[in-house]
Amino acid sequence: MSATAPRAEFATSERAVAERIAQSMRAIADPTRVQILRLIMDAPDGRRGVTDLAGRLGLTQPTVSHHVRIMANDGILQSAQEGRQVWYSLVPSRLADVFDFVQRSPSDAAATVVDAAVLTRITDDLAIHFSGVFSRETVADYVSSSYELLRQGAPRDRHLSSHTSQFARDRLGALVEPSAARSAAPVDVLFVCVQNAGRSQLAAAILRTLAGGRVRVLTAGSEPTETINPKIVAALDEIGVSVDGEYPKPLTDEVVRGADVVITMGCGDACPIYPGRRYLDWELADPAEMSMDGVRAVRDDIDRRVRELLNSLGSPELSAP
Repeated sequence: MSATAPRAEFATSERAVAERIAQSMRAIADPTRVQILRLIMDAPDGRRGVTDLAGRLGLTQPTVSHHVRIMANDGILQSAQEGRQVWYSLVPSRLADVFDFVQRSPSDAAATVVDAAVLTRITDDLAIHFSGVFSRETVADYVSSSYELLRQGAPRDRHLSSHTSQFARDRLGALVEPSAARSAAPVDVLFVCVQNAGRSQLAAAILRTLAGGRVRVLTAGSEPTETINPKIVAALDEIGVSVDGEYPKPLTDEVVRGADVVITMGCGDACPIYPGRRYLDWELADPAEMSMDGVRAVRDDIDRRVRELLNSLGSPELSAP
């Protein structure tokens, strides 16, 4: 096979992806369709009927049906009939294609401003991360200067909150003396959910932000999907937490063997059991089809559990039996 063959295959594949995304943009390049998608995304169970959509938009049902049909034909929406009622929801594999486009608001053309309460949370979280190394006042200075530097370079950064947190953490981390960075062997914590695109990524991102060198965080999925749910990325960004380049990955034997603490989140008995590890099961609703408010509720529940976990690490109760 010639050296150009792999490049040609890659180019063909990339072209197909680009064409699919372009088609999606054309299919939703209409204000009414954007409104419809927003309403479906914000529905508590991620679906709505034509009657409901028509009532909320002040349009006739035939008009809404026309727009819905176009998006269904393009594979953006899917339908499910229950009795006489037809429900429309977003095709999960298309969520990443349209989420940012649909969630974008007119104010996004203006410079991004991070709420002071979010900057305070970032400071509090990084103060925990660098506990015993930097004072909270030092952390606050670096968070503030990182925010201003990023705003100057990218004033319309839609993920300015999480980027500020990551930038400040990287800058402070570069100042840590090697001896201070080294501690006792970190605890390995593995979060496992079905798709490795929602609950496990929420937990991992929050714990990684808080833990510093005390914990090494891993994630896996019993049936991993292609990409992290963009609603998860958005919900984390709202509290100044980054996914740090994470991606869905399959559950493998060696990561379970290497973990000290294994936390399952809806994957049942898919996780193998080995002696000498601590196993926890957090019963959490799957945010995959939830509205943003539902995702935020799951995020906040996980945030509470992660903080309790971090406080307990190293305690006798968490030691393996």
